[in-house]
Amino acid sequence: MSIKAVISVIMYILLAPVAGGLMEGLDRKLSARMQGRIGPPILQPFYDLRKLMNKQVISVSVLQSSLLLCYLALMIFTGAIFFAGSDILMCLFVLTTASTFMYFAAVVTSSPYNTIASSRELIQIMTYEPAVLMAGVGFYLVAGTFSVAKIASSSTVMLTRMPGLFASFVLILLIKMRKSPFDVSTSHHAHQELVMGVKTEMGAQNLAIFTITEWYENAFLMGIVALFVVTSNPLSFVGAALLCAAVFFFLVLADNACARVKWGQMLKMTWLFTFFASGVNLLILMLIR
Repeated sequence: MSIKAVISVIMYILLAPVAGGLMEGLDRKLSARMQGRIGPPILQPFYDLRKLMNKQVISVSVLQSSLLLCYLALMIFTGAIFFAGSDILMCLFVLTTASTFMYFAAVVTSSPYNTIASSRELIQIMTYEPAVLMAGVGFYLVAGTFSVAKIASSSTVMLTRMPGLFASFVLILLIKMRKSPFDVSTSHHAHQELVMGVKTEMGAQNLAIFTITEWYENAFLMGIVALFVVTSNPLSFVGAALLCAAVFFFLVLADNACARVKWGQMLKMTWLFTFFASGVNLLILMLIR
């Protein structure tokens, strides 16, 4: 591994939770403004995290903490693979494995609320996996490699060759980042939940671990969004930042403008869009190779 890759991994490990926390704080602030409220300070998620870390640990299941730590470790490993410039397909496989550990951490409590939310979480995984894997295949067809470093150093702007795959990936971000209308297993909005889905039986440090892991995941997902426009030209990083900001604003806007749909509607809408937009895009890429 090169020195540049090592530095990138260290920066991800140290800065991704900071970026994820700031994204959540900005999400709350933007949501409040869209609803005509002032909203909490942007640093409020960090204050909440500190409060959780100082609370007494009362776990419903002794296995939950271990499973959540595995979830955190795998998510850090996912981002480390990506920002080291390694295999993007491996990143996506490890990402799915991390989600599986999160499912087990929720269902191990045997709570009826967690059981229902966990079953919905499995449906969500099944819903977004095709779009995620198709995006990885699309990068390979355009760049001729699964290497993140080689994709990022290409002279081709991936977005120009993969518009359908990009649209599908942005759509499933509504699921991955738990935004309406696809926040069927867990919602960040109190008015939509009597209980907090997969987080119902998580408290104190366990909930803090879950929150930090989500911050790592959100930073990683924005890294993939950036990969659609990053090239060998240094100015492309400016375009990547603008694209990430635009996608983030769209997700917050959709979260506040859309009502939650049922899981069956989510599955149908997402798969239809994914297999049409991504499928046609992949077919075109294979024909013009």
